[in-house]
Amino acid sequence: MTKLSVNVNKIALLRNARDLEYPSVVKAAETSIRAGCHGVTVHPRPDERHIRRSDVVELAPVVADVEFNIEGNPFPDFMALVREVSPTQCTLVPDDPDQNTSDHGWDLTSQGDRVAPLVEELRELGIRVSLFLDPVEEQVRLAGDLGTDRIELYTEPYASAFAAGDYADTLGKYTRAAELAGDLGLGVNAGHDLTLDNLGPFLRAVPGVAEVSIGHALVSDALDMGLDQAVRAYLKALEAVWVSGGTT
Repeated sequence: MTKLSVNVNKIALLRNARDLEYPSVVKAAETSIRAGCHGVTVHPRPDERHIRRSDVVELAPVVADVEFNIEGNPFPDFMALVREVSPTQCTLVPDDPDQNTSDHGWDLTSQGDRVAPLVEELRELGIRVSLFLDPVEEQVRLAGDLGTDRIELYTEPYASAFAAGDYADTLGKYTRAAELAGDLGLGVNAGHDLTLDNLGPFLRAVPGVAEVSIGHALVSDALDMGLDQAVRAYLKALEAVWVSGGTT
C-alpha cells in the first residue's frame, strides 16, 4: 500500500501566528503516528516561518519508529540540519526562500551539477534521497543519471486540473513519468495539493507510488474531523486503492 507521510508544516504555521507553544508540532506528530501514519514530513525554510530548526531536532526521537522526511532547498544550513538529524529520507526541493510554497520541480539540465554531489553525500550518509520533479520524462531520466533513490512528483498541476474537471491529459503525464521512473529503478513519491477527493484517481492511474506527503488538505480536514480521524480517513483512501488493485 502507498504510505502516508503527514506534513506538519501547517501546524507550525498556526503556532507561529501567535508565537506560542501551541498547537504543538510534536503532539501533532504523535497523534498522527498513533492514528497509523507511516511517516512525518517537515519542510524547514531559512526564515523559519513555519517549521523551525528546533522543531526538526525535537521531532527526531518522536518519529523514530516511522519514516522521517525532511524536504527543502539544500542551502548550507539545511544540509547541516539534515546531517545532524539523519532522517530516513531527504527530499531536495528547488524552492526560493521568498516563495509562499513549492511551485516547480528541479531543472536538472541546468541544476544537475549542483544536485549531484548532494545526492552522493546523502546516500553515503545512509539517507534515502528523493528529488522533487515535474512530470517531465527528460527530468526523470536525468534524475536516474544522478543516482537518486526516488523522485517526488509535484502534483499541483494535477490537483488544479482535477478541480477543473478536465484532468485526463495532465494525469497521463504523471503516469508516463512514473512508468519511466520504474523502468529506471527509481522509487516514486508524490505530493502537493493531494486531497481525499483527488487522491484515489491519481493513485489508480499512476503506477508504483511508494509514498504521498500530505499536509495542507489533511490539516484542513482535521479542522472538521479532528487530526486523528483525518489521518485515518487518508489511510482508508490509500487502503481502498490498494484493495481495488489500483496501484502496484
